[in-house]
Amino acid sequence: MICQECQQKPATLHLTKVINGKKTEIHLCEFCAQEKTEMFPGYPGNFSIPQLLSGLLFNSPDSSVHSSVGLTQDNQLRCTQCGLTFTQFSKSGRFGCSQCYKTFEGKLDPLFRRIHGNTHHSGKVPKRSGGTLLLKKEISQLRKDLQRSIEYERFEEAAKIRDRIRELEQQIGSL
Repeated sequence: MICQECQQKPATLHLTKVINGKKTEIHLCEFCAQEKTEMFPGYPGNFSIPQLLSGLLFNSPDSSVHSSVGLTQDNQLRCTQCGLTFTQFSKSGRFGCSQCYKTFEGKLDPLFRRIHGNTHHSGKVPKRSGGTLLLKKEISQLRKDLQRSIEYERFEEAAKIRDRIRELEQQIGSL
């Protein structure tokens, strides 16, 4: 998608505003977004994509992220390799080194859960390749659904899921 402002560079910032039920979408490149800093309160003159993301992640209206990760001035957790503090990370949205992931590991789970809804990345598989892998992934999900159905005593649903698992396992055997 091309930037709506300059009509030249690819749009890297996509904003959707809904005001009184009316939806407006804006697609800008980073350079045009920097010129339109009035759209982003709190970032006058020095707007960057990492700063926007940092603001979205750490400046929540309910401040639940701050309280859940224990941000305090007196007790700063600091990376032993690069010296980055969690407060500095929360302002920039970037880690200083690979050790930061291990140093701040305990404080990142609530953040990942808020952003992604989960703390485990399952990944994606290209549709053109990996037919067997896709089937195995579907079987794995169906087994979880089967367990859930059994726990809630939905046995008819569980039988349908069991039959679907058998079908998929036969497909894998024939590949």
